Amino acid sequence: MDAVAQYWAVADGVTRGVALLLLAMSVAAWVLILWKVWLLRRVAGDTARALGAFWDAAGVDDGRRRLASLDRECVLQPLVDAAMAQPVSGTLDARGDDEARITRRLRDALHGSVARLQVGQVVLASVGSTAPFVGLFGTVWSLYHALVGMAAQGGQGLEAVAGPLGEALLMTAAGIAVAVPAVLAYNLCGTWIGRLEAEFEGFAFDLRRMALDGTGRRAGDEAQAA
Repeated sequence: MDAVAQYWAVADGVTRGVALLLLAMSVAAWVLILWKVWLLRRVAGDTARALGAFWDAAGVDDGRRRLASLDRECVLQPLVDAAMAQPVSGTLDARGDDEARITRRLRDALHGSVARLQVGQVVLASVGSTAPFVGLFGTVWSLYHALVGMAAQGGQGLEAVAGPLGEALLMTAAGIAVAVPAVLAYNLCGTWIGRLEAEFEGFAFDLRRMALDGTGRRAGDEAQAA
């Protein structure tokens, strides 16, 4: 801590700006990490309970009611609504065949549900990829000013050079310390999101099969036609 305080005391505006930027990146990354871990754990638990409750329901309406109480992040309900929604008469949507329409709606709903889980991933990736370079820039800037200052004071021994150079390397260490948790969280959350996306895709496929009969027409159309 003494080294950090001494470094801050002699730092110029650019160096302090870089340090504050790294601090802001670290705070943002950790807030996102904690929030995403909480969110993904919540969605994973809700999904496991909600899917079982939906398929145990007596009908679609009953299944929707069960989802409404268990799907707290609303990532499964849009899939059910997309599969069971009726086309609006007189629209291009109504002119297409049922299979294509249901597939398109399920695809859009699936993308929306996955996008809810991917919020913050870009920030984590950006922090993980840029923080080391921000820290390196701070180190280079500090080294430059340290060397210029020592040159202006005349020749000095290695002992006088080692102190400022060692303090300048703190920026590189800080950049790495900010980047490592962000990269790890990005990879772990990405894997977690991928597993949830596979669950959503399976649910969407089952809903599509339920909404359509074997010929590609909506289930129940032939009965209504008869």
